[in-house]
Amino acid sequence: MRFMRLGLLLALPLAASTIRIIQTNSAGDSVHIIDPVTDKVVGEITGIEVNHGAAAAPDGSRYYISNEAESTLDVVDAKSLKVTRNIPLSGRPNNIAASPDGKRVYVSIIQAPGGVDVIDTASLERVKTIPMKAGVHNTYVTPDGRFIVAGSVLGKILTVIDRGTEQPVWELRFDNGVRPIAFEKNADGSTGRMFVQLSNVHGFAVVDFATHKEVARVNLPAAPEGKKPDIDATPSHGIGVSPDGETLWVDSSLNNKVYVYALPDLKLLGSIDVGRTPDWLTFTPDSRKVYVANAGANSVSAIDVKSMKEVTRIKVGQVPKRNITAILP
Repeated sequence: MRFMRLGLLLALPLAASTIRIIQTNSAGDSVHIIDPVTDKVVGEITGIEVNHGAAAAPDGSRYYISNEAESTLDVVDAKSLKVTRNIPLSGRPNNIAASPDGKRVYVSIIQAPGGVDVIDTASLERVKTIPMKAGVHNTYVTPDGRFIVAGSVLGKILTVIDRGTEQPVWELRFDNGVRPIAFEKNADGSTGRMFVQLSNVHGFAVVDFATHKEVARVNLPAAPEGKKPDIDATPSHGIGVSPDGETLWVDSSLNNKVYVYALPDLKLLGSIDVGRTPDWLTFTPDSRKVYVANAGANSVSAIDVKSMKEVTRIKVGQVPKRNITAILP
């Protein structure tokens, strides 16, 4: 009986959480919220024109959405789904990331000269801009929370920033523009490898985080001869490591598929057909489902991870791209 009570207590934090998939729509003015239990749209944030990236506060109180039309970071009340504040940025934003403790939001500034804007979530103000060598497309926080990683398409450069000092510590240049990045964890929780998608590459580069070097490049299965991506220079856009660390999922906009690789050996396990132009993906925390934004079909594919089967397609807004998983206490 004692062990049964302990099991119930350990299960309480998960049972008390609500999981939501936050789906931005890059050619619209709304953000859709999906319940992964029912695979239905259960909410909509309106009035954010050309919304790009999303992040959620760890306490479940807010969503943060980058607004390209107004060059702001928009703060949304998670209960009412109303925008409560528009934080002016240093330039036009792209994707965003939040620190694990929720105290900072890091905003990619694509507009020249480029940078990463740092937002203090207590004051809801931009407190600094970390200068970059070119416009920044995607910004991430590593799984251990120690570093910020900024990727530039125009600059063809990946920059790693110490999150404590908020200063760049190393960089890596590529032969093509840097696009989405996924992270593999070591046994101690630190970052082991980065899987980096690049412009004009139907696949991804493998980067050893410790040595700061590209160690391999993996090509996805070939597309039909003569086929070109719907979005210029992006044959593969959208990549993620499942939360259990067992698989790597990679979008192919050329083949309208998601490819699944085993970790750590990067053996191809199979593929799943999705909607036209898959562009981004996110997982449920239990690694049971993955949600793929189909930019060319205005839909989201819900996929069962174990069977590698699409279970449904969810209608959303115009040209859905970035999505995240929010855990709301």
